[in-house]
Amino acid sequence: MKIEGSSTIQAAPARTFALLIDEDVLRRCVPGVRRLIREGEDRFAVILDVGFGSVEGTYEGRVALSEKVPPSRLQIAVDGQGRLGFVRGKGLLQLESDEKSGAHLTRITYQGEVQIGGALASVGQRMVQGAAKAMVGQFFAAIEAEAKAAESPVPVPVKHGPLRNLLRWLRSILRGLFQRRAVRRARPERNRAASQGGN
Repeated sequence: MKIEGSSTIQAAPARTFALLIDEDVLRRCVPGVRRLIREGEDRFAVILDVGFGSVEGTYEGRVALSEKVPPSRLQIAVDGQGRLGFVRGKGLLQLESDEKSGAHLTRITYQGEVQIGGALASVGQRMVQGAAKAMVGQFFAAIEAEAKAAESPVPVPVKHGPLRNLLRWLRSILRGLFQRRAVRRARPERNRAASQGGN
């Protein structure tokens, strides 16, 4: 099963990359994390409570970071098991600078392959993909909140939680929709101006 998508973080790539590999930040930002403990360099033991319909349950496993190329590339491997079955997979995150209106933005593109087994396999690929996409979206929304707090001149603790991160994710989706509409509206105007200039 393929998992892929993208997200835009309102922070520079270097800041975003540093947050993605920070143990304390991961502990705060990974949706449903009950426990995250470092086992070695770039390896963590995790227990997650997942609450998405038929995929709901507690999963225990390990997460490993590899192929780190700061601040542009990172691979994440996951191996977990729960009452409903197991999940194994690898995903590649690529970070690119995306400067608009003078703001520092990072576009994160992720793609990977996931294997599922046990009762999870009977849930259906679409349901599992939907749950995975929602969790990834909430994770990046929480990372963005951490980035904004880190850049604040006055240290401000970031509050996280299922509802708060869900609302952040929905807000980021709406922001992306408005930005794409603005770009589409600007293209005809640029083309019109270019054609008038050529006459």
